[in-house]
Amino acid sequence: MSIYREYDIRGIYEKELNEKSVTKIGYALASKIAGKYVAVGYDARSHSPILFEYLVAGLNAGGKKVLDIGMVPTPVNYFCNYNDFNGITVSASVMITGSHNPSQYNGFKITIDKAPFFGEDIYALGRECEDMAEIPKVQRDVTKIDAVSRYVEFLISEFQHLKGMDTKIVYDCGNGVAGIVTQKIFDALELNTKALFIEPDGSFPNHHPDPSVEENLTDVKVALQNADIAFAYDGDADRIAVLTHKNNIKGDMMALLYSMKMDKPTVVGEVKCSQVMYDELERRGSKTVMYKTGHSNLKVKMREIGADLACEVSGHIFFKNRYFGYDDAIYATLRMLELIHDGIDLDAELAKLPEVFSTEEIKVETTESQKFEIIDKVKELLQNPPKDFPAIKNIIDVDGVRINFENGWGLVRASNTTPVLVTRFESTTKQDAHSYEEAINALILEAKSKI
Repeated sequence: MSIYREYDIRGIYEKELNEKSVTKIGYALASKIAGKYVAVGYDARSHSPILFEYLVAGLNAGGKKVLDIGMVPTPVNYFCNYNDFNGITVSASVMITGSHNPSQYNGFKITIDKAPFFGEDIYALGRECEDMAEIPKVQRDVTKIDAVSRYVEFLISEFQHLKGMDTKIVYDCGNGVAGIVTQKIFDALELNTKALFIEPDGSFPNHHPDPSVEENLTDVKVALQNADIAFAYDGDADRIAVLTHKNNIKGDMMALLYSMKMDKPTVVGEVKCSQVMYDELERRGSKTVMYKTGHSNLKVKMREIGADLACEVSGHIFFKNRYFGYDDAIYATLRMLELIHDGIDLDAELAKLPEVFSTEEIKVETTESQKFEIIDKVKELLQNPPKDFPAIKNIIDVDGVRINFENGWGLVRASNTTPVLVTRFESTTKQDAHSYEEAINALILEAKSKI
């Protein structure tokens, strides 16, 4: 059951994701899909095509026809849900990807009726698979479709106004699947680009494909010395890093920049986003909603309230404005270039914002069984905090605990994908940020001791 996560299904190839388990997943999933056709794509990992065949066997046994879109970025897989192919309507899609996990991992990101399949639905699917008997063998029913060309043509058409812009661009695909589409789009738009590690290679020989980790940006930072802007992508190209000569622009600050070209958008942010983002958007007349971390959570909340934009600090950016409402790092790249094309100086705009001191995500090791118990105990302790605890303005408990203080905030939440607590701290002074961190860490230790 450990492979069934909050946002998707993820595990180690052969040990957890094997012919038996994956065929069961496909068979169980088929019963959740009303229509006939399921688009299935996969990332660059060597075992992804093998898992494709296992999943196909289960989906076919469950009465579904599979549309094979081959090796693609995750956004291309999502894109299939909004298009017909030779009169065929896509009812659901599955992306086989381990995202930025180490190369032995893989998994499934599932969309049904244009909505993410996640949370309790995934847990229930897992329980169903645990109790399942043998799967009937049926004839393979797979049709190849060219989703990549459709996606590339769409983005080229949407961003014709960028054609020939002279900004010097460098980008790092990290040997993930972004390169399958980037060069085609950038060449058609006659952009001035230099690509790093564009060839898909699931062993990730150059660096780990997680652009939220600073050490993975070393090569693209060197290349940026001879360029104006840099982009980096995760393994399946649904997350982006944006770098200028002065800033590594996190997802919340990207949202502030993107919203400059929108008319008072409604923006959904996660609990880890800077208070500066929420305050600045509200000051501009936008509406903001703070919600749970996780790409599936944010997509559902966007759909629920009709939001225009959503973001995670880690670089998931979701556009409903002029797009379909899912996270797409390639699309986000073009929207960032559009800002530059329209005369916006990214660094100058960021320099106008109030200065705050923020920590990166700090991970506290725990166990899978205890992480949520600790959060519950922290909430309990906050009802009567220690006398020397910083004065609390209010507490937001939509996802873990975000404690707002006089000059900043501190967050502690349980990761939905790993056995850790995630903390983050922000304040108008370094001293306050440090004191918030010390106070909350002491509270976590006390919570652990009481379990």
